[in-house]
Amino acid sequence: MREGVAGLYHAAILYRDRAGLAAVVKRLLAAGYPLRGASDHGVSEAIYLDDPDGNGLELYWDRPRAEWPTTPDGKLTMYTRPLDVQGLLKSVRSEQGTIAASK
Repeated sequence: MREGVAGLYHAAILYRDRAGLAAVVKRLLAAGYPLRGASDHGVSEAIYLDDPDGNGLELYWDRPRAEWPTTPDGKLTMYTRPLDVQGLLKSVRSEQGTIAASK
């Protein structure tokens, strides 16, 4: 390994829920931080970016198991599709509004 290099492909940070992921994505976009990708994997939604040192970061949340895509016989069927980032951002506003209104 070269000196001064972390030696990893990427690190992943799991958020507790969709609202938490959406809130951090909203802050990143507002700050003009570049995103490298955004994927819907069926079981999770993920955002990909590089940290200032060029290390890859994955920010994601796992959907509840009951929402995971399966075949009729119950086998998991993960996929990779483009993530609707605007939909993600809209959902955090409505979820946070519901939470705030219920307090």
